[in-house]
Amino acid sequence: MKNPFKPGDTKEYITKVTEEKLARFESGLVHPVYATFALAQDAEWCCRLFVLDMLEEGEEGIGTFVSVHHEAPAPLGATIRFVATLMYVKGNTVHCRYEAFFKNTRIAFGEQTQKIIHKATFQKRLSLLKP
Repeated sequence: MKNPFKPGDTKEYITKVTEEKLARFESGLVHPVYATFALAQDAEWCCRLFVLDMLEEGEEGIGTFVSVHHEAPAPLGATIRFVATLMYVKGNTVHCRYEAFFKNTRIAFGEQTQKIIHKATFQKRLSLLKP
């Protein structure tokens, strides 16, 4: 694992609210706005941008924590800007905070953690899982 970053460095990710990202469950559409679970996935991706630049051959990043404080809605078609800020790297743990914005309004914030491990270690853990 390499680390070219320092606490306070940022990464940005731009996405759109698509049909797949609307608040929907098995019973159907709940609201025609950005779902909290879709927002969490996009937040994790934005924070993962740090991890992708840290990986060395044979390594992988795995998510271990995400929090979402969903403050405001964003409609279908909205452009969402995520800003991830590196808080710390400790051992193989990469911890970030993030904010998400629709226009100039913050719609969400939270934190996200990933661990960088060897792919072989992860594959071994997966092989032990039984349905």
